[in-house]
Amino acid sequence: MAYSAKNYTHLLGLAGFSEKLLTNHFTLYEGYVKNTNALSDKLKALSEQGEFSTPEFAELKRRFGWEWNGMRMHEFYFGNMSKGAASLSDGALKEKLVTAYGSVENWEKNFIGTGTMRGIGWVVLAEDTETGKPYNVWVNEHDGGHLVGTKPLLVMDVFEHAFMIDYGLKRADYIANFMKAIDWAVVEQRLAP
Repeated sequence: MAYSAKNYTHLLGLAGFSEKLLTNHFTLYEGYVKNTNALSDKLKALSEQGEFSTPEFAELKRRFGWEWNGMRMHEFYFGNMSKGAASLSDGALKEKLVTAYGSVENWEKNFIGTGTMRGIGWVVLAEDTETGKPYNVWVNEHDGGHLVGTKPLLVMDVFEHAFMIDYGLKRADYIANFMKAIDWAVVEQRLAP
């Protein structure tokens, strides 16, 4: 089954994000979808030929995780932003953030602080599906830093392509606008049942 790129053009006009930045970012995401499909096809062909112990199979298998995670992380990222962003409501997620961090404000400082660390990657508010505990996690390079057994609730892209066109080196300004664009209704729906 081939994956299709989702359409996020409804985000055009989002405050703090130029059309050029978003259009370029959508194109990058579409590349991850295309490469996920291409690698899936190549791996299937090698599997059908029994080529499991070849260097080509090993490298394509490793690369598949990079492309797949790039595809999915962007879907979470674009999916948790909205021009009509909903506020965090009183409820389960807010309670979890207050319990884990002392207050929503403390959680936000921790999340933003994680996003302003030197380096490239992702900041993910992830929920431990076993305990329900929320964690702010730094994910490096799509395929390193994920906590096994957690579910992404909120994803923020902090690779340069997410902000450089509009903000140059001012990552903190980008993060401030991202925080205003969070659709908390979507984030809350991602909680484990």
